[in-house]
Amino acid sequence: MFDKLEDLLRKYEQIMNELSEPSVANNQERFRSLMKEQSDLTPIVEAYKEYRKCNQDIEDSLAMLESESDNDMREMLKEELSSSKKRVEELERELKILLLPKDPNDDKNVIVEIRAGAGGDEAALFAAEIYRMYVHYAESQHWKVELLNADEIGIGGMKEVNFMINGQGAYSKMKYESGVHRVQRVPETESGGRIHTSTISVAVMPEVDEDIDIVIDEKDIRIDVMRASGNGGQCVNTTDSAVRLTHYPTGIVVYSQTEKSQIQNKAKAFALLKAKLYDIEQQQRHDAEAEMRRSQIGTGDRSEKIRTYNFPQGRVTDHRINLTLYKLDKIMNGDIQEIIDACIAADQAAKLAKMNE
Repeated sequence: MFDKLEDLLRKYEQIMNELSEPSVANNQERFRSLMKEQSDLTPIVEAYKEYRKCNQDIEDSLAMLESESDNDMREMLKEELSSSKKRVEELERELKILLLPKDPNDDKNVIVEIRAGAGGDEAALFAAEIYRMYVHYAESQHWKVELLNADEIGIGGMKEVNFMINGQGAYSKMKYESGVHRVQRVPETESGGRIHTSTISVAVMPEVDEDIDIVIDEKDIRIDVMRASGNGGQCVNTTDSAVRLTHYPTGIVVYSQTEKSQIQNKAKAFALLKAKLYDIEQQQRHDAEAEMRRSQIGTGDRSEKIRTYNFPQGRVTDHRINLTLYKLDKIMNGDIQEIIDACIAADQAAKLAKMNE
């Protein structure tokens, strides 16, 4: 581990030297690449420098203890020694986590698809609430949400909703939301007061970069244009601006109607289709690496039930990490960071355990 850290420190210093050269500033592509590398390495380098300093402090304290006879000074040196040793242990764990292989998609924007499952209108209502939960969470992270498509029902629910979240590190956090979400509550339409269980599915997909080669053959696609439906602005239902794409090889159908322009809707539909095709490719790769997949939290089977929202008891339980929180109202209002942090910690612990086997 320390050989690797020394190599990374040397690489960091080389990058800093190169960034100071005038010729690099004139090459924007090279400059951006170096700045990205420098940004990625900074947390590791800073932690490693602190680690080396703490180890030096331990050596200095031990040396001074050997020659020091004053009791008060010896007590102070022992406290400093104990503090440095504790910090070294913390930094060792921190460095191991920082050196874990990084998901190449972590810094990307995401496309999220929410679908109502079992439960009819109640599932559609819950899908709309989970959509609003993610919008509030995105706002708390200073991310931008862009609606791609919404299949709404008259009572305020959504059978399906697709949206994009643009923001630094969106995938690194949102990826833990993929899976089946279950709600237990008494529906407003239920006169008998019985608790119903409904489900929705959430799929979180990284946005596909232009440099990723997702080939879509024209003969494999059918493009239909139509008038948009549902609630909307002035141009809804008056122009053929909505676009539906059908991908024959996979059977995937995507639809976009949120923009007034057919060209914009077409671009959004293709972005969604590319994300779905890339997601299928990623899932197949994960299936081929089954052992790695089992050591991860949040990138598993999309049919896995990951969370239950129990309204009568005001609790939310994440089944992957056995976490139960009694603050359902806050969570439904977008306060999901505690759950995501717990998933990240569990994911890191599983990967560290795998490395130590």
